[in-house]
Amino acid sequence: MTTLLAIGTGKGLFLATSTDGRRTWQLSGPHHPMTGVYAVAVDTRREVPRLLAGMTSSHFGPSVATSDDLGTSWQEPEQAPVAFPADTGASLGRVWQLTPAGPAEPDVVWAGTEPSALFRSTDAGRTFELVRALWEHPHREQWGAGFGGQAVHTVLPHPHDPTRIAVAMSTGGVYHSADAGASWAPGNTGIRAYFLPDEWPEFGQCVHKVARDAGDPERLYAQNHHGVYRSDDGGRTWLSIAAGLPSDFGFPMVAHPTRPGMIWSFPLAADSRRFPVDERCRVYRSADAGGTWEALSAGLPAGPYYPAVLRDAMCADDADPTGVYFGTRSGEVYASRDEGDSWSLAAAHLPDVLCVRAAEV
Repeated sequence: MTTLLAIGTGKGLFLATSTDGRRTWQLSGPHHPMTGVYAVAVDTRREVPRLLAGMTSSHFGPSVATSDDLGTSWQEPEQAPVAFPADTGASLGRVWQLTPAGPAEPDVVWAGTEPSALFRSTDAGRTFELVRALWEHPHREQWGAGFGGQAVHTVLPHPHDPTRIAVAMSTGGVYHSADAGASWAPGNTGIRAYFLPDEWPEFGQCVHKVARDAGDPERLYAQNHHGVYRSDDGGRTWLSIAAGLPSDFGFPMVAHPTRPGMIWSFPLAADSRRFPVDERCRVYRSADAGGTWEALSAGLPAGPYYPAVLRDAMCADDADPTGVYFGTRSGEVYASRDEGDSWSLAAAHLPDVLCVRAAEV
């Protein structure tokens, strides 16, 4: 079996493959050079996996490209695949998220964008249509922009019920639909927004990333702008699981694809000091749904260490045992083939890493 690791950077997409159990990696690229690749997906629902890349060119603007031969060739439609209808008065800044739907909808792919909106594709990611109900939500005019922009960066289709989907945005918070996107409700009770006059608002939280538990689809995990949380009711109410972490600030949150209760994060010192805590490169793992945490650093650089890890620059693959990966703003990608117990360098000297995705292909 081949493991594919797709690495989106500020200057293109790189593809790393391993055929020896993730011991060594062969790198190709850059694909789509001199574009910012903020979103990438590996859609393994198809007989031949499809790669999707959301890229932004300073000259040509944003687009989505697809490949059905693992990156040997790429296709882009003549018309922009993701575009706001003229009557919205909005223009696409970039695609922040590409997420294949569940197995019941093999041709559906979701896209989260900047400005904050959700798009749906029914042709496996070649063209997309705006989900009007979220765009026209009465809260939208009050959604603000985080430091990286105003964007839907998390899209979580329910694995068993195609009518249910959750999204998260910076800023705005978590929103849910139980009718295939026809209506939306906020789900932020218990998430603190310390930067607002009302620190416990209905919406307006700066959520950085949300992940779904492998065993219980009603259990979600969130990394917030200062705050790490778990929800046991589908993301409607939240409780803090930050105890045991050296900081409650960071960007990624990754859930094990098959093992319930296991998650990984990469804490940073604070919003005003976005370096690893104590200038040490450490991934934190919980095996009990955030009840306790352990630091993982075997094989990672010794301190002092300063690069940060962005919200989509950490992921897990679907191999056994599960592999975990993270990329840094300094262009390094680290890989673990044993769920984080030990790490090795998979790629180095790349442009700043914006997102990573991995799968067996």
